[in-house]
Amino acid sequence: MSQSGSNKDVSEEHLPSEQATAESGAVAVADNPFADPGLPPHQHRIQDIDERAAKRSERTVALLFMLSMVATIGFIAAYVAVPIEKIVYIFPIGNMSALNFSLGLTLGVALFCIGAGAVHWARTLMSDVESIQERHPIAAEPEVKAKVMADWQTSAEESGFGRRKLIRNTMFGALAMVPLSGVVLLRDLGPLPETKLRHTLWAKGKLLVNVNTNEPLRPEDVVVGSLTFAQPEGLEEEDHDFQDQIAKAALMIVRLQPENIKDKRELDWSHEGIVAYSKICTHVGCPISLYEQQTHHVLCPCHQSTFDLSDGGRVIFGPAGHALPQLRIGVNKDGYLEALGDFAEPVGPSFWERG
Repeated sequence: MSQSGSNKDVSEEHLPSEQATAESGAVAVADNPFADPGLPPHQHRIQDIDERAAKRSERTVALLFMLSMVATIGFIAAYVAVPIEKIVYIFPIGNMSALNFSLGLTLGVALFCIGAGAVHWARTLMSDVESIQERHPIAAEPEVKAKVMADWQTSAEESGFGRRKLIRNTMFGALAMVPLSGVVLLRDLGPLPETKLRHTLWAKGKLLVNVNTNEPLRPEDVVVGSLTFAQPEGLEEEDHDFQDQIAKAALMIVRLQPENIKDKRELDWSHEGIVAYSKICTHVGCPISLYEQQTHHVLCPCHQSTFDLSDGGRVIFGPAGHALPQLRIGVNKDGYLEALGDFAEPVGPSFWERG
């Protein structure tokens, strides 16, 4: 079988010569097809050769930064002035909250203007000369570190940061004001507590109302060995803040023999052996409801914190860290039990740990 078509049978003398290849119009393979073509000639920007154009760019960047400041002020103003319940129609979005729209628009403009100003500054005023840096080991040599610092100083000079004070000052102003938007948003964490944790609805002259009968209590209604729960006069379950208020003002009343009261202040704040203590456990705020007649102890059902009502409500067992606050009581001219003020210390759990 003939092998005339095989490459092995083709001698070099039968291959086309370089001259023949060139004459036939074929393209010869270059010695290095991946040679570095180099960089195109550097084209100067108009700002590099015309100072008036550079000034225009500088004013444009400053204007963007100032617009960012104005938008931040608008954000704060919208947060304060626009009612949260107001609804507006925005084409093509439709109906939406006016507050959300104004906050999103102003904050978006503030952030966009900072970004646009920085980009325009870099593209028109900072140096755009190409530089080539060879790869080097990860661990920098002292000479490299020195070069980096020198390059940084050179870049700072080329950016015009120190020379173009208008851009620098407006950029600082914009960057300083944008975080104010986040500070204002902290207001949405809720109303400021002020001194609400330190006070309850109890005040001088407030009648003690039985929570079961909703009637004011007289001294004769409280017998030795009984446990009665009370709330301030005027507090109704229909009130929108009833749960918040009763969680601080809930009261338990017991009657002891005056000679069984060990704490002098407790005796002074009682009326004929009737003492009034906060019903809210000082551990995690559970309502106390168990009373031992013989020992005058009250027990929290959640974690078994035990308080002695004959000795200033002090903790005798369990995880509670503080004694129960006592309410000073007396009798008004009509013969009803009344408060002679608010609790002397905050009620409920964890107040001391919070501040």
